[in-house]
Amino acid sequence: MAAFREAEIARIREQVGSGKVICGLSGGVDSAVAAVLIHQAIGDQLTCIFVDHGLLRQDEAEDVDRVFRERFNIPLVTRDASELFLGKLAGVSDPEQKRKIIGGAFIDVFEEEAAKIGGAEFLAQGTLYPDVIESVSSFGGPSATIKSHHNVGGLPERMNMKLVEPLRELFKDEVRDLGRELGIPEIIVGRHPFPGPGLAIRLPGEIEPDKIEILRKADAVYLDEIRKAGLYDAIWQAFAVLLPVRTVGVMGDARTYDYVCALRAVTSTDGMTAESYPFDHEFIAAVATRINNEVRGINRVVYDVTSKPPGTIEWE
Repeated sequence: MAAFREAEIARIREQVGSGKVICGLSGGVDSAVAAVLIHQAIGDQLTCIFVDHGLLRQDEAEDVDRVFRERFNIPLVTRDASELFLGKLAGVSDPEQKRKIIGGAFIDVFEEEAAKIGGAEFLAQGTLYPDVIESVSSFGGPSATIKSHHNVGGLPERMNMKLVEPLRELFKDEVRDLGRELGIPEIIVGRHPFPGPGLAIRLPGEIEPDKIEILRKADAVYLDEIRKAGLYDAIWQAFAVLLPVRTVGVMGDARTYDYVCALRAVTSTDGMTAESYPFDHEFIAAVATRINNEVRGINRVVYDVTSKPPGTIEWE
């Protein structure tokens, strides 16, 4: 990856020149690696913008702000736009429409923040090769598109900005290797993938604030148990999904009628294919017990064993 790093730094410098670059920072591996690589190439010509759309994992906004300001000293603008995004998503249940709404709102917010910064000619994104493959039909039409990725496909002309996509030809494992080459700490480089639309696509059906919070807590419990068991690095991606289904349960002497939580964990090398992780039954049972006991609003937990294909890794 050393050769790629040097070649890409040279390419970025040639493309950008003395221009200003804005990078959309999500807190995930891809945008982090893209940001640090570009910052090494052009320094403070880069400003990162972190948009909190209200659909992040537990404590993620605080972690991003702390790591990129203190560890990397990269200029960072943080924008809490959660009310805007959740307002636009109210009443929407179609997964493709969710992605498009979030992508559109993200561009709108970005345009506002870019105008405040002033003079930015380029927008950097952490687009990977699988993102491009899953977003464009191999025959040039829409029929083979699996799902839309909101950081693929260019920008509205009204923004008058050019794309910088240094990771566009890489797979996820290569991005992690590049991150290590750049000196990014393992806590970020080794992080599981997280989709741009965030928890919106882990909430099938309509998105409501209380359901987001339930999912966020269940997901945190699940990942905590995976880390305690020493399994985090053996898994490509693990997360919880809150289903739009309620079931009858019992808590103490009382009847409950709460949501079903699905757990997902897969192994993969590039995200193009995946197999479910073969947890011991005792582990799944322990996670289910913790979630049912600690997360109000859930009374049933199931584990998803679907491979990719036929399913995708994410539920939407």
